[in-house]
Amino acid sequence: MLVIRLQRTGKRNAPAFKIVVTEHSAPIKGRAKEYMGHYLPTRNPHELVFNKERIAYWMSVGAKPSNTVARLLKNAGMDGMDKFIESYTKKRKRKESPEEAAPAAPAATEAPAKEKTPVEEAPKEEPKTEEEKPKEEAAPAEEQSPPDDTEPKES
Repeated sequence: MLVIRLQRTGKRNAPAFKIVVTEHSAPIKGRAKEYMGHYLPTRNPHELVFNKERIAYWMSVGAKPSNTVARLLKNAGMDGMDKFIESYTKKRKRKESPEEAAPAAPAATEAPAKEKTPVEEAPKEEPKTEEEKPKEEAAPAEEQSPPDDTEPKES
């Protein structure tokens, strides 16, 4: 698969980029099929020079621009780059509002669903005496004050 991407050139702390067409599995600094322009981000204003006809040709052949190249070309005024631009930020899932969460009312033409009879639960009886209380409830009350070993004992 062919890709239109940036190839870094230039000095340290002074980047310059070539816009090239290469095979996507080829090394980034490797040989390119065609050189189509350059991008100089350190200049004020940024300088972007490219051959619009050649980029259109390679895209018609099946080359896809990288995300960064698509953004640069879109900002320079080239059409049709929106489908190649990916969002950098992750989209958060929206919480459903109460209106959306509520199921739609069944239409009159739909057959009514079988109604399920609710299962009746027997009411729980609370124990009346200390002996009938579960041991789990009584245990925390006894463990409230642990013995303190640091106090001297009187003999």
